[in-house]
Amino acid sequence: MDCGPTCLQMIAEYYGQYYSLQTLREKSYLTRNGSSLKGISSAAKSIGFKTESVWMNWEQLIQNTHLPCIIHWDNNHFIVVYSIKSENKILVADPAFGKLTYNKDDFLKHWITDKKNNVGIVFQLKPTSKFYENKPDTRKDFPFKRLFKYLKPHKKYLCFLMTALTIGCFLNLSLPFLTQAIVDIGITTQENSIILIICIAQLMLIAGQLGNELFQSWLMLHMTQRISITFISDFLNKLMKLPIAFFDTKLTGDIMQRISDNNKIQKFLTSTLISSVFSFVTFTVFSIVIGRYSLKIFLFFLIGSSIYVIWILSFLKKCRVLNFREFREASSNQSNLVQLVTSMQEIKLNNCEKGKRWEWENIQFKLYQINIKSLVIAQLQGAGGAFINQIKNVIISYLAATSVVKGEMTLGMMIAIQYVLGQLNTPLNQFLNFIKESQEAKISLERINEIYDKPDEEPVGVSKITNIPSCSNIIFQNVTFCYGNPEAEKALKNINLIIEAGKVTAIVGTSGSGKTTLLKLLLGFYHPTSGIVCIGEKSLTDYSEKYWRRCCGVVMQEGFIFSDSIAKNIGIIDEELDYDRLHYAARLANIDSFINSLPLGYETKIGSEGCGLSNGQKQRILIARAIYKNPNYIFLDEATNSLDTTNETIIMENLQKFYSGRTVVIVAHRLSTVRNADKIIVLHHGEIVEVGTHETLISHQGVYYQLIENQLELNKNV
Repeated sequence: MDCGPTCLQMIAEYYGQYYSLQTLREKSYLTRNGSSLKGISSAAKSIGFKTESVWMNWEQLIQNTHLPCIIHWDNNHFIVVYSIKSENKILVADPAFGKLTYNKDDFLKHWITDKKNNVGIVFQLKPTSKFYENKPDTRKDFPFKRLFKYLKPHKKYLCFLMTALTIGCFLNLSLPFLTQAIVDIGITTQENSIILIICIAQLMLIAGQLGNELFQSWLMLHMTQRISITFISDFLNKLMKLPIAFFDTKLTGDIMQRISDNNKIQKFLTSTLISSVFSFVTFTVFSIVIGRYSLKIFLFFLIGSSIYVIWILSFLKKCRVLNFREFREASSNQSNLVQLVTSMQEIKLNNCEKGKRWEWENIQFKLYQINIKSLVIAQLQGAGGAFINQIKNVIISYLAATSVVKGEMTLGMMIAIQYVLGQLNTPLNQFLNFIKESQEAKISLERINEIYDKPDEEPVGVSKITNIPSCSNIIFQNVTFCYGNPEAEKALKNINLIIEAGKVTAIVGTSGSGKTTLLKLLLGFYHPTSGIVCIGEKSLTDYSEKYWRRCCGVVMQEGFIFSDSIAKNIGIIDEELDYDRLHYAARLANIDSFINSLPLGYETKIGSEGCGLSNGQKQRILIARAIYKNPNYIFLDEATNSLDTTNETIIMENLQKFYSGRTVVIVAHRLSTVRNADKIIVLHHGEIVEVGTHETLISHQGVYYQLIENQLELNKNV
């Protein structure tokens, strides 16, 4: 999703200027579909680049392109081309994988979009004087403070844990000396009593180790669970403070991935980091012990271990690329399976079982290829590492044995060295694990910080009006709005409108005319690109969004039913339900009799994990939820489009009484919903083209008349 801004960041850094991803994301106007060339171009121009997007073939790319450039990759991704040194050496930087080298055939397979003309998209950027005059962003230090604040409340447990780890280190350190004593003292002197005493001491140490490890595990579990809950709780709290516009540009999976990132950070902080610190201490202490026995053996151990570490680390980049590809294909596999199960009706209706099964099998084949490559790399990495380790161990055994023969050390010392070397493998592997997990944690932390760095919908320290007027006109003054890029097509154009207090205003228009967008501006989900929305004499932005929405009863097209009881779905705003209000709201929404017919009545569980409801029943529960709030302002967006005419007529009659003294805005297509409105606003391509009552607009026979002409004919025939 962030590949476009990341590519732009890399090219800006190539020319010596740093811009944060957050800055470039905002300038690129990302949507749920990610970045577009238009958005990247807008961002590039804003920081001082001259841009050009062209179709090119291979020859034009290697001869005429200004490098580095951005190219469209696999028809859904952007990467940077740094250099083309030969047909078999194209250096690119992929935001997902880092720097990679491709040969011509592989490169063209991913780049060529138009197979007929054998061309692909190239986005060229050249810095202007403005690029160097602009003030770039300041690099932020790695934000450790945000992490360590979660450890502070658990200082006591950390002290206990450190003490336990230190004790464990010394207990472990004692064992090789006891082993040496058995051989050098017990066996040499042939004193069974000495051997027995040393063995008992070993058993006591082992028992102490086991008890210490159990204590460590209990401490870690206790601390990690608390930190994990705090971590994710803080993250969810931050998410809920963000404006709705943020969620319109993020996929659910993307947000869920960031929640998983919190778990990775928590694991790194409480497990990997602490274990690595003490592994380093253990490694240092045991290294000193080996050095004390034999400096020659210790130096060879360091050389062998260094070769082992270098060998293992040399595979990290390849493993990361394959892991990313596997994650991407696994996500596709998961989505495909969910789609197969949930769309079975459509699959059977259209006889496309074979095609859908082939789609799934194609994903399995891709996963199989990735898994085979991963297995080959894992086997090569593991076999090579084991071979290096075994050679190191054999040579060290040889050096120790020759030292015993020469009388430079005792047999007990040799056995102790072998034990210590075995113990040193664990800290070594822990070190490798630390490198791997620290990279993953850093990436996760950057993704999480993207959320924390976003401004809240109501920033702390900004004073806003919380006393919302109960009955005031809502005024649109020269309001223009577009989603994302200001250069994009405008959803609303120069809207001037007064929604009168205490009256019903209907907004009609064809699909895509801007009706729902206007409603979202009223609710403060978005702010106008230009112009102002006022409640009474003050701008809507002067009021607290939270308090404003508390005064509004809203039914949106995409209203959500929670997996909970019917009662809690209707009275969602209250922890303690007012059952009189609850039953009143259900009666007005004409859902009361249906609820009472259920075995558990209002306590019946609904939503994804409960009783299935028809769309009409869901809509009536949403209407009841809006009524339950007893709001001063009511906003309905196609609130009855799933209802049959009988239910709609009953509900509209009930609502007419409820509307009394309240300011109501209705977005609808149905004539029966809007004909009794005090004022009807007609939108067409984002502009107000007609305003009036039902009767006056019918008499004009304009856009409104054309919209409802078929419904008028139907009513006449009835």
